[in-house]
Amino acid sequence: MKKRIPYYWLCQIGGWSAFILVYIFFYLTLRTGIQPSFYKMLVSEALVGFVITHVMRVVILESRLVDRPVNEQVMYIILISIVFTLIYGSTTAQVEEWMGIESEKQRQLSFLNKVIRISLGYFFIIIVWNLIYFAYHYVVRTRQAQLDKIRLESLVKELELKTIKSHINPHFIFNALNSIRALIDENPNRARNAITELSNILRSSMQAEKVETVPFERELGIVKDYLALEYIRFEDRLKIEYQIDEDTLDQPVPPMMLQTLVENAIKHGIGKQIHGGVVRVISDFKENCHEMVVLNTGHLNGHVQEGDGFGLFSTKNRLQLLFGEKANFEIKQVGSDLVEARILIPVEIK
Repeated sequence: MKKRIPYYWLCQIGGWSAFILVYIFFYLTLRTGIQPSFYKMLVSEALVGFVITHVMRVVILESRLVDRPVNEQVMYIILISIVFTLIYGSTTAQVEEWMGIESEKQRQLSFLNKVIRISLGYFFIIIVWNLIYFAYHYVVRTRQAQLDKIRLESLVKELELKTIKSHINPHFIFNALNSIRALIDENPNRARNAITELSNILRSSMQAEKVETVPFERELGIVKDYLALEYIRFEDRLKIEYQIDEDTLDQPVPPMMLQTLVENAIKHGIGKQIHGGVVRVISDFKENCHEMVVLNTGHLNGHVQEGDGFGLFSTKNRLQLLFGEKANFEIKQVGSDLVEARILIPVEIK
């Protein structure tokens, strides 16, 4: 199968070919006299322009200027156009002088005057090239953002259904109701609180599709309700610890994400230990990221380690769609009987 030529090279070749044809048209129709080296000068200027604009593209990409905010891009478009127009003018002047194709009028000018004259004549072409290039990337980025938003909405809706059917599953509800029933006679106040906790969890799972992020404080409240219900079932077999930096409470996090990891810790960790174990929830800042960690007693099995479970798969996808490559999720064995699930979410510096 033949490889297609990238659109960039097609546009470069087509654009500078059009540049040559337009100048030939005006030369043939509007000329006031014959210029002996016109065609050589035109081709040399087009070739220099082809190379200079390609180098300019490399600088733009390496500097990631197309990823900057639009208001900053305008400033960079003007600045980089001026710089590369001067480079274009000096290079063209040197090439024409070396080839001996300068007009009589040009030979009488100093090198600096030649550069200024050529630069003024071609500044418009360079800045139009930049405007087209930046506009193309803006359109592509906007389109990609729209596609990511659609994918995210679809994933969140799927997450809600999976959460209701699987993560907040009938077994958990059944166990919670059994625990509450056992408390009704011996501890009515705790039973009432447990019903409130179960209601909060179910309400939160039903509303997961409506927002992309919630304050960490709200997500932590759901986790505490969930662990409080599980404590009724496990009693002294479950030890719960929190290490929360209060400054992280207002940080935005995807709804039900931390709860999913905590439930995974209970299901695959504590639930499989005869003597139970500990679940530790940590929230802190690490460099420019909000770090959330769930530690639990247990061992990774192959299924969890490969990340095939829906909860872990959705965690990775949601983080990538919401926060891009700067976000990270990993789950690993950090001790002989301790598993760590870690989420890093970039913090916007205001």
